[in-house]
Amino acid sequence: MEYGARFRKMRKRAGLSQEDLSGVMHMSRSNVSRLESNKLKISFDDAIKWAQATNSQDMLIALVCNIDIASATQIVTESLKLVGAILLGGLI
Repeated sequence: MEYGARFRKMRKRAGLSQEDLSGVMHMSRSNVSRLESNKLKISFDDAIKWAQATNSQDMLIALVCNIDIASATQIVTESLKLVGAILLGGLI
């Protein structure tokens, strides 16, 4: 499966240029370009950093789980509600 287009979409959704993201990721702009064009494989650690840098954890979950983005968003939302309830003492 080719993931580059999805990583590009994550970056663009965050409003970051390849240069901006390369600074955050501590990698060259050319490697960002190569990742987005499927000429370089991304490591799992870098995929997590990319999702964090672009605030696109939902898209990474969708990609990893091979589900649509709406389902991933729902999973994240429900998980955050559960964590919030636990932290506020609503559930034991």
